[in-house]
Amino acid sequence: MINIKNKNECKYDLLSLGEVMLRLDPGDMRIKTAREFKAWEGGGEYNVARGLKKCFGMDTGVLTAFADNGVGRLVEDFIMQGGVDTSLIKWVKFDGIGRSIRNGLNFTERGFGIRGAVGVSDRGNTAASKMKPGDFDFDYIFGELGARWLHTGGIFAALSETTAELVIEAVKAAKKYGTAVSYDLNYRPSLWQDIGGLEKAREVNKEIAKYIDVMIGNEEDFTACLGLEIEGNNESLTELNIEGYQKMLKGIVDIYPNFKVVATTLRTVRTATVNDWSAICISDGIVTKGMELPGLEIYDRVGGGDSFASGLIYGLMTCGDAAKALDCGIAHGALAMTTPGDTSMASLKEVEGVIKGAGARVVR
Repeated sequence: MINIKNKNECKYDLLSLGEVMLRLDPGDMRIKTAREFKAWEGGGEYNVARGLKKCFGMDTGVLTAFADNGVGRLVEDFIMQGGVDTSLIKWVKFDGIGRSIRNGLNFTERGFGIRGAVGVSDRGNTAASKMKPGDFDFDYIFGELGARWLHTGGIFAALSETTAELVIEAVKAAKKYGTAVSYDLNYRPSLWQDIGGLEKAREVNKEIAKYIDVMIGNEEDFTACLGLEIEGNNESLTELNIEGYQKMLKGIVDIYPNFKVVATTLRTVRTATVNDWSAICISDGIVTKGMELPGLEIYDRVGGGDSFASGLIYGLMTCGDAAKALDCGIAHGALAMTTPGDTSMASLKEVEGVIKGAGARVVR
């Protein structure tokens, strides 16, 4: 399994590296017809740190950057409310108009029934996308402060050529100091198209993969980002083709033996508001299928995968049992999708209740 540093050696249980955006949510309305929005914070990598803090009580921090204006300070305030440490945030002087530096926005509508969720991001020229190697003193962060775990992902790596270089610098430094590293491939073709497309995505992610202990992704992520050929039948693997997934996971660790755990969620979308939900992983050569939650009713699916990742990481850090960690991730991801916003509002007691089969009766 994964070699994880002792808590007494480190200030942080986990650090996340990535962009945190201001999410603007139209509630029950559509983005294009809304007259008001509810504000949240969110970002694929950050959501993992947030979930580990709020639900699981771990000490986490975020490595990111903001333009130093009211929007940036608003997102910082959200992060602080979530209990995630903000002391390592890089603040960049605002140019007064956002021509060269700004903060990212993410408009997200939840979807319902046959209408899928929609996300419209506005993140060009953001402070986070301009981060580059040398922006953080990783010898100080990993060598003196100490972090037991680093989490980052393919969304941040795809924001620019320099963010990809920063991810590589970060994962190399983490491994130098014995910090466990997880990575969520999260392939988004639209993000890679202006910096080299699929060829660049593979080049970057293959380099990053050399330093990863826990790799998270789906079949599209593995084929697109790592160029792997996935065996299976002609049906989509997202339709819970377990035999195909078993072959896929075994093939991945054959190519990347440094992966201690490879995990993927299993989601069959019945409608935008009803999904079958589970996950599968491989660890020490053993493929494990997690608990199944068929017919899961979805309130807001955005961030469900990130909450799966934080539950999985919590389980791996605390019990070292891949099967138990997988169920922890499934339960936490499911609960996160029953509430609005990118981030989890679940408690550890609720996660444990789902794992034990607790129903949805009123708690009084």
